[in-house]
Order: sequence, then structure tokens, then C-alpha cells
Amino acid sequence: MEWGIKNRLSRLIKPDGHCFFLPIDHGYFQGPTSGLEKPGETIKLLLHYCDGLFVTRGVLRSVIDPASTVPIILRVSGGTSMVGRDLANEGLTTSIAEIIRLNAAAVGISVFVGSDYEHQTLMNLANIVNDCEDYGIPVMAVTAVGKEMEKRDARYLGLCTRIAAELGARIVKTYWCENFEKVVCGCPVPVVIAGGPKCETEKEVFEFVFDGMQQGASGINLGRNIWQSQYPQAMAAGLRAIIHEKADVKKAQEVFTGVKAQNREKK
Repeated sequence: MEWGIKNRLSRLIKPDGHCFFLPIDHGYFQGPTSGLEKPGETIKLLLHYCDGLFVTRGVLRSVIDPASTVPIILRVSGGTSMVGRDLANEGLTTSIAEIIRLNAAAVGISVFVGSDYEHQTLMNLANIVNDCEDYGIPVMAVTAVGKEMEKRDARYLGLCTRIAAELGARIVKTYWCENFEKVVCGCPVPVVIAGGPKCETEKEVFEFVFDGMQQGASGINLGRNIWQSQYPQAMAAGLRAIIHEKADVKKAQEVFTGVKAQNREKK
């Protein structure tokens, strides 16, 4: 592995081997998602907790402070919407010249294994890996399932993550599931946990993240369960404690409660 790609990965994955990525790219297919109507305001108090920001070029250029030191993971696939026929029908949206121009630490792209657009999205991944490897830029593959959430089991996600790694992804984002260790064990590159739909309580989030980390995940890539929370800073603090401080669920809840109390006092 060359120096450039090692350097970019070291900015995203910390010396403990763990990472906390914050995705705010949902608008590329959902429009002004609840909690992300003004993404610059949403993340203002959250960047302190995360190791990387997953974002589209439009939002990056419009609202992210260029002086920010948080590494950027640039979303480079899209072309569909929630009102369209099939979310899997994605193409590449961003050129390698633009990726370099925006100084991205990495790029992220969705693949839809098992869909009608499996071949297309896997070739999107292969093509962007070919482009990015020439310039030392790591690619994160996102094992998307569109609207078919019932696909999230260890056998299916294990298949998706392994294929993504085989095609050259340096990191794979996938969903937590029962027997998650089977997914991680079959993937030779770091696996980060996606959040999916918002959970009912913070404890639910802490439980699946803690379990995933115990089963070998390298970190998280969670959005809605943080910035749609009533207490987003407290959620971010609790999750960071699990990721980087080896906290269990009980400790994470204590951190959550403490930060929530501090924020109430400030108000």
C-alpha cells in the first residue's frame, strides 16, 4: 500500500483501529430529510465527535467550512430518488478530477447486490476503484438494500461485503445483523456499521453498536440515529465512548445522560 492511501486511511481510522463516520448524504435521494434541512447547522456541534464526514459534493461546497480538519468521505454515486422506480439504478456522479479538487480523504459508493442493477452498481465500484487507486484515494463501498430491509441477514450481508472487498473497496459499510461476526470474518477489509432507520431509544442504538464492535467491526457510519435524536450531542458522545473508549452499553448511557444534562444547563 502506497504512502498516500496509507495517510488518508490513517486520518479516517484512528490508531486504535476504530472509526466514527457521520453520514449526512441522505439528501441525494431523500431530499431535505428531517434533521438535515440545514445540514451545516445540524453538524455544527457534532463534528467534534466524529472521525470522518460522509457528504455529497453539493453540500460540501455549500455549507462545510473549508477550514474544518474533519476528513471528508465524498459520496460519488446517485441518480435516483425515493419517488423513482428503483433506488438501485445508480450511476457515478463525480469525476476523479472533482474528487481530487475537493481534497477528499476517501469516497463512498453504494452497491445493490441481488437487485436488477447488481452488475451496474458493482461495475460502478470497480471503475471508481480503478480511478481512485491511481491517486491514493480509498473507496468505501456501501452495501445498500434500497427499500428491501428484510435482506439484512448475515448470509446476504456477508456476500455483499466480500464482493465489495474483492472488487477493491478499502472499507465496507454494512448493516448490523444477528451473527454479525460471520459478516466481519468473511471480509478482509475494515467493516463499519450502518445505522438504517432511526431506533426508538438510545439504548437500542448503543446495544447494536456495542455488539457489532464486539464482533469485530471497525466502527460506525451512523446518521439518523444521531442527528434525528432529541439529544444529538449526547448520542454522539455515547457512541464515541463505545468506539474509542471501550465503553459498554451501561457506560455509554451514562455518558449520554451526562452530556444531555450539561446541554440542558446551558439552555
